[in-house]
Amino acid sequence: MARESDFLLGFGFTLEVQGQLTGVFQEISGLGSENEVVEQKIMQNGKEVIQKVPGRLKFTDVTLKAGITKNLEIWNWRKMVEEGKIMSARKNAMITALDRAGQPSAQWTFVNMWPSKVSGPQFQADSNSFVMEEVTLTFENYKREM
Repeated sequence: MARESDFLLGFGFTLEVQGQLTGVFQEISGLGSENEVVEQKIMQNGKEVIQKVPGRLKFTDVTLKAGITKNLEIWNWRKMVEEGKIMSARKNAMITALDRAGQPSAQWTFVNMWPSKVSGPQFQADSNSFVMEEVTLTFENYKREM
């Protein structure tokens, strides 16, 4: 039985776009936010010192990787951006980390997410590994739900 303090184990990640399952992924990276650091010179006790304060907030892009399937949802979504239909391509989405039993263990919701990059596989005939594809998703805001 898992304890509240146990680390979560991610065995897969689902992406739902507008409430519809869009893909299942083996790897996720880049999820986060950061602030630019602004340095200000101030006088303190007669000396000039540098004070660092938070600047503009920036959300980092999320990259998802999965083995190739016949599902073309991501590619069709990316095609909307390629065709200049960015307003239609911006969608609310959710990424869910699944545990060993396939149950949700962590969840993030995103506002106005859209695919900024899709990369197809790199084929290698003498390899026994899965053929992988990758999608980079950009968004305006996010929140961890669980």
